[in-house]
Amino acid sequence: MAAIIRGNSLLQSLKLFYLSVTIVALSLGQQVSAQVTTKEGAATTNEGNPPLELSPVTEPKLPPLGSPSLYLPIEEASPTSTLTDTQLVIKLSDRKVYVYRDKQVKGSYPIAVGKAGWETPTGTFKVIAMQRNPSWEHPWSGKVIPPGADNPLGARWIGFWTDGKNFIGFHGTPQEQLVGQAVSHGCIRMRNKDILALYAQVAIGTPVVVER
Repeated sequence: MAAIIRGNSLLQSLKLFYLSVTIVALSLGQQVSAQVTTKEGAATTNEGNPPLELSPVTEPKLPPLGSPSLYLPIEEASPTSTLTDTQLVIKLSDRKVYVYRDKQVKGSYPIAVGKAGWETPTGTFKVIAMQRNPSWEHPWSGKVIPPGADNPLGARWIGFWTDGKNFIGFHGTPQEQLVGQAVSHGCIRMRNKDILALYAQVAIGTPVVVER
């Protein structure tokens, strides 16, 4: 009877042992699964563990003060201006100024040129000054004429020659009926709408060629 009891007891002990092993195995499997899930980027399922931090790709940080250039997109460089390919050619005999771009004529405007004794100088120059709505000082009286409809320089001034005291350039005029004649003191007079158009096509340094 005792042997039977010992046998039954041994059998029960074996059953309890196998049951314990199964429970431990299941428990270990759950822990491994949780660890694998954590490594793949999802929040951990284990209580007490902090959630994983979000990647900067999905949640960018605010830029620190004083360092916006590290975070803001860099402004694209402006394409090379076509003004660098522009050249003005004044043909005194034609009473016109021609706008060349890439060595091709893109437009022309009628002009008034210097009168006898005040001829417009010939040669190769470049734009050295540009001014919107310029004032004009009378060369003899010193009286200053402010910008406006009666200003002898019109709406724009584009200077291309100077001897340090006198200046010659393109400008508008309130006497547009004289455009096409030799009436100036060397400057190139233009209709106001034309000087506005020319002003938008040149820059400081634009070559100016004056031919007879």
